[in-house]
Amino acid sequence: MSSNRRLAIAEQMIAHYNAQDADAYVALMTEDACEVGYRGAVIREGKEGTRAGLKAMFAEFPENRAEIITGYELGEFAVLHERVFRSPAAEPFEVMSVYSFEGDLCSRVEFIR
Repeated sequence: MSSNRRLAIAEQMIAHYNAQDADAYVALMTEDACEVGYRGAVIREGKEGTRAGLKAMFAEFPENRAEIITGYELGEFAVLHERVFRSPAAEPFEVMSVYSFEGDLCSRVEFIR
């Protein structure tokens, strides 16, 4: 795998997230992928659970977007420092997102906030 390939995939996932394209986002994930809070509960489980959860969030926050502040890749992981904007009226928040990979597909996203 070429250098920074996983970082590029995580960045592409954010591009799909910002386009509110849940289908394209989960196309970059394994079937059993999940999104979880840091050392916490599963937020969205499996490709279909992630798709449904994202679609619900996009419906609730139609202007939601994430801005990548910086990103890193190390082995099977990519880490993005992101600033998330839910709406023009809401205060943005920052999150560190750790993307774990199995080959070229993301198997887990862990959010540290």
